Amino acid sequence: MDKEIINLLSFVKSSKYRVKILNFIGKQTKIPSEIAKEINLSNTHTSKYLKSLKEKHLIICLNEEARRGRLYQLTDKGKEILKEL
Repeated sequence: MDKEIINLLSFVKSSKYRVKILNFIGKQTKIPSEIAKEINLSNTHTSKYLKSLKEKHLIICLNEEARRGRLYQLTDKGKEILKEL
């Protein structure tokens, strides 16, 4: 396992909500409200976690221009981290 993967794995594991979000998104696209409801977290906090995961290139927003109903899915790097969890 290379250093980048180790650092990303540590980043994700340091928050149970990051772990839950990655697990919930899995192989399907999800919108933030679905994620928030599934992991029992406010929409505001969910958005903050999504932003941090996006900044680390673990997830991607497929329709960034949308104000509502943004779709998120795992990147290849996110899938690799999910396998390690």
